[in-house]
Amino acid sequence: MIDAELRDRVQRALEFEPSVNNLHIGVVAENGVVTLTGHVSTFAQKLAAEEAVQRVKGVRGIAQEIEVRMAADKQLADDQIAARALSIIAWDSTIPDGKVQVSVHKGWVTLNGSVEWFYQREAAAHAVHKLSGVTGVSNLIEVAPSVHAGDIKRKIEEVLLSSALVEANRVEVSVHDHKVVLSGRVNSWVERGAAERAAWAVPGVVEVQDKLAVG
Repeated sequence: MIDAELRDRVQRALEFEPSVNNLHIGVVAENGVVTLTGHVSTFAQKLAAEEAVQRVKGVRGIAQEIEVRMAADKQLADDQIAARALSIIAWDSTIPDGKVQVSVHKGWVTLNGSVEWFYQREAAAHAVHKLSGVTGVSNLIEVAPSVHAGDIKRKIEEVLLSSALVEANRVEVSVHDHKVVLSGRVNSWVERGAAERAAWAVPGVVEVQDKLAVG
């Protein structure tokens, strides 16, 4: 696929993504790598733009350079953002009480702490990224597993086999110290993401290195 065609596909995907105002987003495509520039008004829009691009056929990589520029009436003090973040995390029943700490600097939220499951780590980030005033999120929460490392490889392979989005026989799984490496070749960016999510879905996984090639 030529770069101009891929750029047009990405621009159309952003145009038809209802959660993104693409008026100030620029798109450059080169050898399958898409660079997003410009600015949006919320961090949630920045994430939604990247997710929309990931779904475009032919995209092999994304360089995310979009800035978050909020209107003056949407800006909040760091202590207000921190208080709201702690409150919304406390309301989320999937996140264990007292396991996540929050710090905020110039709208950028940093999450620390330790949880047992990866989905709990992701739930904390998901809970705060839509809050007003947030310009970015660094998720430094650790996953402290109670599952034996020997079971992880088998369970990941079982999840891949049951996934309709992944050709499991093309994905190789290796595990060491609860850290997973995925290698092989998949047909699309969507399939690559599905394989990575399958690995993260298994309890006990603390890191996933996605070395899958697309194409």
